[in-house]
Amino acid sequence: MNTNKKIAVVTGGAGFIGSNLSHALVKSGWETRIIDKNPEFRRNTLPKEAILYVVDILSTDEVQKIMEGADVVFHTAALPRVPYSIEHPVETTDENITGTVSVLTAAARAKVRRVVYSSSGSSYGNQETMPLTEDMPASPIHPYGVQKYVGELFMKIWPHIYGVETVSLRYFNVYGSGLDPNGAYALAVGKFITARKEGKPIVIYGDGTVTRDFTHVSDVVAGNILAAESKKVGEGEVVNIGAGRNVTIQYLAEMFGGPIEYGPPRIEAHDSLAGNRKARELLGWEPQVKLEEGIAELKKEFGL
Repeated sequence: MNTNKKIAVVTGGAGFIGSNLSHALVKSGWETRIIDKNPEFRRNTLPKEAILYVVDILSTDEVQKIMEGADVVFHTAALPRVPYSIEHPVETTDENITGTVSVLTAAARAKVRRVVYSSSGSSYGNQETMPLTEDMPASPIHPYGVQKYVGELFMKIWPHIYGVETVSLRYFNVYGSGLDPNGAYALAVGKFITARKEGKPIVIYGDGTVTRDFTHVSDVVAGNILAAESKKVGEGEVVNIGAGRNVTIQYLAEMFGGPIEYGPPRIEAHDSLAGNRKARELLGWEPQVKLEEGIAELKKEFGL
């Protein structure tokens, strides 16, 4: 084994974002260890060079052993769906808050240099003005948003108490190659793909005027790798990773074509738009994939 290789651990590495990140890390020459308690959906498409550990992140001692010698931990493991968090607040709090503390504790014991945390733009909740910038007070409006925000608070204290560098990345509506149309991260894009595949109308919840900032998974992956290396972060900074452009759900649906139906609105922020100046300044990150290009690529991938 090449002992000069940098070593990364990806929690939730068989998930949508985690698997894309794992492929990119392997390609960039990192020795990559994946932790995932339920990898079956993507087990056959994970990078063969990565080592897969089927372990629950709440098993702190086991996680610590896997992290020994690692340079960076990318903590992407989560139970991510907003509706699911509303229906299952206890289970999602265990995974998203206690699980995050377990990962941080294992990282401290294993003397990992830095933890890069996958947070969420849902920490903002409903704000009066757009774009959403990191200096705004967090105001989450559902359990998932609260859970992700609490994770950020733990990231902030960890460097000072335990000496582990941390940074929190707030993602905005991640989509792209490798998403599971029925998966937790799929949400609007995945459901629209499924509807089209099955020849059914697309269902929009609300009147279609809700806006979201759709960010391609390859841009999110790039943000993670830059955050692992940047000398300008490490003290628990919160950084938006978003395309910096929002569109209505109506516009998104029309990109898929076909009939549209409307259902009752959901408990969610009406608008979302990432201010990404901080990502440019601290990480040297720039979004690369335009929504229209990303959706065209996905439609091709799913034969639409």
